[in-house]
Formats: sequence, structure tokens, C-alpha cells
Amino acid sequence: MTSTERDAARRNDVHDADLGLHIPARYRHDCALFADWCTATDHRPIPAAPDTLALFLHEHPAATATQRSRLSAINAVHTGHGYPPPGRTETVRRHLDDVRAHRHERLARLLVQRASELPHTGWPSGLFGRRDALLLVLAATGMSFADITRLRRRDIRLDGNTLMVTTRAGERFRLPPDPETGGNPAAAIYLRWAEIQAFLDQHPGTHLLRHHLTDPTEIITDPLDADQGRQPLLCPIDRWGHLPHNQPMTPQSVSTLVRAHLSGRAPTRRVLPVPPQEDVDACVEPDIALDPDYYDRGTAARRRDQESLDDLTDVFDDIEARADALLQDLMEVLEGL
Repeated sequence: MTSTERDAARRNDVHDADLGLHIPARYRHDCALFADWCTATDHRPIPAAPDTLALFLHEHPAATATQRSRLSAINAVHTGHGYPPPGRTETVRRHLDDVRAHRHERLARLLVQRASELPHTGWPSGLFGRRDALLLVLAATGMSFADITRLRRRDIRLDGNTLMVTTRAGERFRLPPDPETGGNPAAAIYLRWAEIQAFLDQHPGTHLLRHHLTDPTEIITDPLDADQGRQPLLCPIDRWGHLPHNQPMTPQSVSTLVRAHLSGRAPTRRVLPVPPQEDVDACVEPDIALDPDYYDRGTAARRRDQESLDDLTDVFDDIEARADALLQDLMEVLEGL
């Protein structure tokens, strides 16, 4: 780049004193509008949360082309200063695309309905049903399958009867109760899965868990400690009902399960009988009466076998000598060729 070009570039760049950023001139108007709104509404302009940007677009209606231009400017400034672009999220995309928003709304209703129909008791059907139900609820928010697999237990919580989920990128999703009935199936579905994880915190393994799912008891949940909060929210389950520790699901498995439930081809988990708790815990070793001549017969058999095997060393030595002789004959034949 020549000195003239560098001078021109410097003239086209504007240093925003309020934000402390170096903003290209072509983005200055849109970024200034966003920054002024953030100042007036007590929001942070950079790094901006996706919810903040979505609210800004909602309060500044304009043509789609104008909104896309604003998004491009805000995303470019964030990227240029090392922050994730807040406009590349499902929340913001739905604000710009009414068709996308209506399609998502229909899909979300269907996903929550399918989630509500899944079993939550019985072994192992209740275990798979509780996990898959929460998985469908999270998919109903519109977050990507990759974001779902990155969620940790600390990333989801209840605010009253509203389910709040925050992704790794800081995008927040709200699943509020029904305004007419006040009920929130998403909150109940989350609590059922949280109960499973709380039970496993206290009783690791599936031995007691299968009894809990067959005859549920009240679980007293304590606040998550640091290690529990970092654990994956959703994890794979093998055919025996075992949940591997600290192993998240993959985006491919989440995608497969969501599509299977939507198409009605999800695997049916048969309810298996669980023996009564007292039958499982009462493990009594049967009495075994040994023959009084048991040890004498064993000693005699070992002595007999030792006498029979004493000649094996001589046999192996003879075999080794014959093998050496054959090898020597073979070498002499080869040398004579």
C-alpha cells in the first residue's frame, strides 16, 4: 500500500471517542445510531448481546435492506475488535425474516407437543423420555444443534415459571408460560431431567436409578457446585441406561433424535420389569457342602500329573535336536544349488 493509499484509509477511518474504537467510515452512521440507543437504554454496545441487538432492531423498524445494513456494520465492528458478531444468531435472524419466524413458531409448537407426550416413568423408557423431551424443548428455541450439545447444567435455570437458557456465545432464550393457562410444559420437562441429574449426584450408577424411575420419590436438590455446573446438560445413554460422566452428546446424534421424533420414527423403549428393592439388596451366598475327601483327591491328582509330565523335558529336547538337524540339512541343500 502506497503512502497516498494509507492516508486515504486513515481519512476514511473514524475514531469513536465514546466507544474507544477504530470504526471504518462506512459503518459510522449505523454504529453511532446503535451506540446512542444503547446509552439511552443502559445497554452495552460492544460486545453486544444478541438480545440487545434484537431489541434495537425491534425499536428501530425499517426496510429489510436497511436492517441488514445495520447488522453488517455492527457485526463487522465486533469481528474487527475480536468479539463474536451478535447479528449471526437465530434470535436476530427471526426479527428480519417474518416467514422464518412463522415457520419456527409452528415447528416450536410441534416440538413441545412431542416432548410432552414422551414417557417420564418406567425403566429405561422414563430415562430416555426425560432426556429426549428436554432435547426437543431446547430445539424448539431455534438454537443450533451444536449449541445444544455445548450447554452445561449451569446454563439453564428457572426464573419463576419461565425457562431461561444461555448459550456459550451469550445468546439468551426464554420459554415463558402460556399467557392464557399460566402453565409451562417446558419448565416441567426441565425439572424432570434436572431431578435425574440430582439423583445421580447423590447415587451414582443405574442400580438405584431404575427403582426411582419405577417408583419416583422426592429428591431434595442442592445448589450446583462448580464441578456439577460444568457438567454437560445432555449426555448420551447406552442401551443399559448408563450415562457416561462428563460426556456430552454430539450434534449429529441430537439432529438424528430430533428428526426421528418429528417423523414419528423414534425408537420405542420397552418398559422392563424391575425386581423389588428387597430382592435386589438381599444377596445371600448359598451354603456349599464340600466332600470330606476333596483335598486328598486334589493332592493325589496333582502328584499323578507331575509324574506323568516329568518326561516332557526330554521329549522337547529331542524335538529341538531333530529340528536343528533338519535345518542343517536344508542349508546344505540350498548351498549346493
